[in-house]
Amino acid sequence: MQQMSASASNGQGPRVLNRAKRDPAPSRWSYRFQRLMLTPMFRFSLRVGVPFALTFSLGLVYLSDEGRRTQLNDVVSDMRASIEERPEFMVKLMDVQGASEEVAAAIHEIVPIKFPVSSFDLELSQIQKTVAGLNPVRQVDVHLQPGGVLQISVDERITAALWRSHDGLFRIDADGVYLGLASQRSDFPNLPILAGDGADLAVKEAQALMKVAAPLGARLKGLVRMGARRWDVVLDRDQRIMLPEEGAAQALERVIALDQVQDVLERDLVRVDMRLAHRPTIRMNENAVKELWRIKTTAVEALKHD
Repeated sequence: MQQMSASASNGQGPRVLNRAKRDPAPSRWSYRFQRLMLTPMFRFSLRVGVPFALTFSLGLVYLSDEGRRTQLNDVVSDMRASIEERPEFMVKLMDVQGASEEVAAAIHEIVPIKFPVSSFDLELSQIQKTVAGLNPVRQVDVHLQPGGVLQISVDERITAALWRSHDGLFRIDADGVYLGLASQRSDFPNLPILAGDGADLAVKEAQALMKVAAPLGARLKGLVRMGARRWDVVLDRDQRIMLPEEGAAQALERVIALDQVQDVLERDLVRVDMRLAHRPTIRMNENAVKELWRIKTTAVEALKHD
């Protein structure tokens, strides 16, 4: 006991560790950081937002110098040109299909492309819109073909009649769309000639009448629209068949049937008026009227002498 006390008094006895226990709970800042890391938006910001912001900032710093911007634009332009001007992207010619020579020439004129040209420099939708603006073109399809060919496929309108106006003789289709000038009537011997106000808006009706009038053959010269509501059939020898507004085809069939039986149209007639279905009338020319009066006068005088 004494020895232990002495040792203790001398400071050489066993040491007693009196340390405080470490708290296992995280610090306040560590706790907050762990809570943030559990948030999906915060993790996304660290993974994507921070690198993007850093890269964007470095890009702004780099591009703030005008010389570097010019150099970068030149590099991009050279790279683009080297790609666009590769042989597989070059268009060498234009092929127009389904169009007449006149329409094809018009298409080449309104689409002035200097070949060869890169396909990246061609606005196909604009070319299609331009070609579709031509009156003779009903529908058009523009696309690139292998081998560097710009193909324009045209559905062209068909001339259905010739329309005579104060400005000349024109070609029109069944919808009355103007297709161009008709230089000579002999170029279209099988097409009817239409005239009068509104004739170009009733081409389909005129075509139906032309079919009915087929037995008249070469005597048929054309149709005239009267008052933009009815037709007159014009024959040679200045003869006309005046048709009603309604039932024109049936009225024309009656006249043709009468002519086939009694040769009515071979006589000296000027007008065959069918506007009143219940009372058709015939107007004779001046010479025929005089001859008729002469015959009647002679007959009356002969009766008097008897």
